[in-house]
Amino acid sequence: MSAIISDTTVTPRSLGFRMPAEWARHDATWLTWPRPEGISFPEAFDAIPPLWAGLAKLLAEGEHVHINVFSPEHEVGIVAALKKADAPLGTRIHLHPFPAYEPWCRDHGPIFVRNDREVAVVDWRYNAWGGKYPPCDLDDEVPQHVAHLFGLRLFSPPMILEGGSIEVNGEGTLVTTEACLLNKNRNPNLSREEIEAYLRDYLGVEQILWLGEGIVGDDTDGHIDDLTRFVEATTLVTIVEEDPADENYALLQENSERLAAMRDPQGQPWRVVDLPTPGYIEKDGQRLPASYANFYIANEVVVMPGFGHPNDAKAREILQGLFPTRRVVLWPALDLIWGLGAFHCITQQQPGLN
Repeated sequence: MSAIISDTTVTPRSLGFRMPAEWARHDATWLTWPRPEGISFPEAFDAIPPLWAGLAKLLAEGEHVHINVFSPEHEVGIVAALKKADAPLGTRIHLHPFPAYEPWCRDHGPIFVRNDREVAVVDWRYNAWGGKYPPCDLDDEVPQHVAHLFGLRLFSPPMILEGGSIEVNGEGTLVTTEACLLNKNRNPNLSREEIEAYLRDYLGVEQILWLGEGIVGDDTDGHIDDLTRFVEATTLVTIVEEDPADENYALLQENSERLAAMRDPQGQPWRVVDLPTPGYIEKDGQRLPASYANFYIANEVVVMPGFGHPNDAKAREILQGLFPTRRVVLWPALDLIWGLGAFHCITQQQPGLN
């Protein structure tokens, strides 16, 4: 069944589509399996396939898991890793021949929107975080493959956008950063107002909240999913650094001050809950963008990165209090963060219609 390519005069918003919140019920989670030939985990790849397999198994307890596969040769290793993890391959976990060079599905994968009748795919353009890691032509095509797989309507806005750069509450509000969306390595010919118009038209949002800078070490130029996340329609968590000598201290203070001054569409202040940071984490002299905000909300669990820091337990306790109906799982992420991302970066939710 072929996807329906939208007319350029029709936008998701005009048809009642809206991007749901991450905690809305999923049909599935999408992952892109990493390649040993990729650039994301230099000289440290061996620990990565077991991590993906364990995550797929965990997520499959509450929803289907779809995995993008680079090639038939690539698939052999994937099947072996999943079998070793005793993951439910073929029943709850499904492999697809949709190649991508790197495994950051949040950014190159499909962004789903829905209305009362159907789910659709928004296929934003993708340039590997401002052209930093070519080639990325295969990664850019993944949303099209997914839309064709399910016969979903496909919208293709003429704007570069990664999924990790936006955060929505499902009720009309979106949070993002100036550092990323206004960076000239993405959409140099678009103004802030034009970017906002595309976000409203293709994600069905009305209110857009702008934070400033991203955390040190983040090669995405400041993705919001390392900073501030919605946990329910009127509540956000935001990371704060307690050490004034840390490079992140001032920029996170500024973002907190912006959040405190913001109001919801009813004119009320947002409820903002602070999350600690795991402090300075580095490898080979490089500071890594380790953040507890990079969690993923699945149907039954919240997968939170752990960094072997005393604040791991504190952050988990905070999140567990905010997700009383889900189990917050602290999952080791030191191997993953060497690729400069964590669990939100490698996942993409596919909502259902319920």
